[in-house]
Amino acid sequence: MTEDQKNDRLNEAMQEHGDMIKRVIYSYVRDLQKAEDLTQDTFLKFYIGIESFEGRASLKTYLYRIAVNESLNYLKSWHAQKVKFSDKLKIFRKRASNEDSLLEKEQTSELHKVLESMPLHYRESLWLHYYAELSVNETAEVLGCSPNTVKTRLTRGRELLRNELEVDWHGSETTSK
Repeated sequence: MTEDQKNDRLNEAMQEHGDMIKRVIYSYVRDLQKAEDLTQDTFLKFYIGIESFEGRASLKTYLYRIAVNESLNYLKSWHAQKVKFSDKLKIFRKRASNEDSLLEKEQTSELHKVLESMPLHYRESLWLHYYAELSVNETAEVLGCSPNTVKTRLTRGRELLRNELEVDWHGSETTSK
């Protein structure tokens, strides 16, 4: 594969999947700046290994697998274990783009709060299936588990969401009466 072909394939992948890769990573690390860095790392790894991509999986699931691995590796790192993001001083704040604003709105929504409080295996399954619009089989491939495991996690995750949102809804309903 020539250098131009590699560059074209990378550009296509970034344009087609870049935003969703960033969102998936953000769902793990919950830090926009770190999500941007890990998104770059994901595409760098894709570029380096582009010739070894055999096409057994779709390009989309291949990129998501790299993104999930990058996110999990970061979460296991010393930095993520020892530094709390909420304790960082944010002296300079860049002007938010539309995508950044959307991420901030999602973070403040009730659904997002409930999703963030869920165990990782439910959160990642729900995120990949509903937000990234991966099929059950593609989600299973990205997570390295069976489709039945994904189906179980989706069912239990939806049930957790339903229960949490009903509790909040009924709680707010009773206080307004």
